Amino acid sequence: MEGRPPRWRAQAVVALAALSIAVAVTGDEPAPAQSSPSPGCVGDTEADDVAQRPGPLLRYGITPGVQAGQVGGVPAEAVPDQPPRTLAALDRLRPERAPFVLRLNRFFFEDGEAGIRRFERLTERYTSRGYAVEYQLRYHPSEEQEGDIGAWVRFVRKVVRTFGPNPKVKAIQVTNEVNLTISEDSSDGAFEGARAALVRGVIAAKETAVERGYDQLEIGFNWFYRTDPANEQSFWEYLRDRGGERFVEAVDWIGLDAYPGTFFPPAEAPGDERDGMVNAMSALRCYAAIPGIPERVPMHVEENGWPTGPGRTPEMQARVAETLVRAVHDFRGTYNVSDYRWFNLRDADSSDPRFTQQYGLIRSDYAKKPAFRVYCDLVGRLATDRGETCAASSSASPGDGGDDGGGPGGGPSGEPGPGEHDGGEEGGGDAPATGRGADGATADTATRVAAPGAAAGSAGEGSLPLTGLLVGALALAGAVLA
Repeated sequence: MEGRPPRWRAQAVVALAALSIAVAVTGDEPAPAQSSPSPGCVGDTEADDVAQRPGPLLRYGITPGVQAGQVGGVPAEAVPDQPPRTLAALDRLRPERAPFVLRLNRFFFEDGEAGIRRFERLTERYTSRGYAVEYQLRYHPSEEQEGDIGAWVRFVRKVVRTFGPNPKVKAIQVTNEVNLTISEDSSDGAFEGARAALVRGVIAAKETAVERGYDQLEIGFNWFYRTDPANEQSFWEYLRDRGGERFVEAVDWIGLDAYPGTFFPPAEAPGDERDGMVNAMSALRCYAAIPGIPERVPMHVEENGWPTGPGRTPEMQARVAETLVRAVHDFRGTYNVSDYRWFNLRDADSSDPRFTQQYGLIRSDYAKKPAFRVYCDLVGRLATDRGETCAASSSASPGDGGDDGGGPGGGPSGEPGPGEHDGGEEGGGDAPATGRGADGATADTATRVAAPGAAAGSAGEGSLPLTGLLVGALALAGAVLA
């Protein structure tokens, strides 16, 4: 951090304020009731200046799905999941005496009954092996459904009734990143009625859980770190004005999706990702006070990661993973953080140069990246008072590619066994459970706005005009780093 102005992060937020003015001029985003372009919730900008308060140990987890949301409206193909190899990798990450929660993402309103059936199969796959799960329940409507909030509420209630009886279903995140308004595939904010879907969906989910006696099921929503200050003010004031006390009382937790060094800010000096996480957690606490969400409501870090790709080596990912996880651990008491999920277990497609396809701790051929061992070690040490030895330190098990790539599949000769390839994130032949781990509690998303230097074509034809403005603002914020 030598040579850097001490308040660069505050300057970066001010740079985003320039975006709010541009948006107001172009009309790409509705002006908020209070249209002042002031920085608003800047948050704590330097980790060294913030007290580390004690707090309960974090509950760790990961997103096991192979597909990541892309910038704009065009999904990207993923190399098919191989469930036995996925389960083998998860078993190595899982601590023996602490929860390890799996966040199942891309559960779309648009998919209706077929989506419910798909997630029933996924839920059975994981909970039958002792894992606790949570869902990212996306608004993501079809063209016919867009804006039909009544139909969305009915869908939310049905999801709660379907999955709530399972005691290992611990949480539902209602909608995804509604404050991000430019990327339909990864986030819900681009759809008509997204803010109403968040408010009414959270209330409906909580009411249904209470009515049915699903005491273990906690309801929350998440926030993308971060967009321009005017948009943020408008978003949080909407929750205050349209949600009110009924909404606040329905919120069991608030989720944070933060990618320092990838999206905001788009670049970090080595080690400064720690400042980025402190800024993200503190800014969310500040904004959550606008609708009256009290500090006693815990925060879940629902998505946190650092993808590999051109100029982003696996060794860099391992270093950043250590910094990010330790930052949340160290400041969990300061910001009342209870849960942490890494995004993602596996690359969608390691041969695709776009970083949005390479979030994983393992490659799409199931070879482990260095960050796999780092996260495994951290979870083993930090999830319990005693600390544990990472299971990845043992010899490779059947179906695991080992630490250096390639590796055997689930079949006896190193090739995938019958039924092991999964065309999506369901089906396929499941491997036997290995029986490690304990039950646990709680909540994903996907990828988002391309940072400067990302593959230019990743946005696809579905990108909205605001994308360029946000990327430009991120570039301006990143320029403060120089």
